[in-house]
Amino acid sequence: MGRLFLMYLDGNVYSCKHCKTHLGLAGDIISKTFHCKHGKAYLFHKVWVIYLQYSVSQQMYDSLLFVVPSVNVTPGLKEDRMMMTGMHTVCDVFCVGCGSIVGWKYEAAHEKGQRYKEGKYVLERFKVSGPDGTQYFIAHDAHFTGSDADDV
Repeated sequence: MGRLFLMYLDGNVYSCKHCKTHLGLAGDIISKTFHCKHGKAYLFHKVWVIYLQYSVSQQMYDSLLFVVPSVNVTPGLKEDRMMMTGMHTVCDVFCVGCGSIVGWKYEAAHEKGQRYKEGKYVLERFKVSGPDGTQYFIAHDAHFTGSDADDV
């Protein structure tokens, strides 16, 4: 396994609320109308994972592997999930800094009208800090269902 280097993004950055690892840029948000079980969620065009494989024995870089367009997240296993807008194949995305689940990636949409989501990422607002360091909190009595929204 290669050594992981965290990317630091310039600009208005959304970061993991636990470890402050940079996850995405405000300019890459497509929609703020998505929902998850914790409340708001944002659809991102990219959440910038760049892995750098480094050979300690050779003291040289073996290769540079760009897994674009995600940064500082690692994907989980693909699974089919029923969401508010129908069945989707998704995988959870984990922060590489602390391992917490910060959202999911749409791998495939089973309905033609939802295919615009394929390859896009959703970051749960409850699990990330905003560009100004703010965090999103939900009321204890709030109850949300589903995990995405139709309108973008």
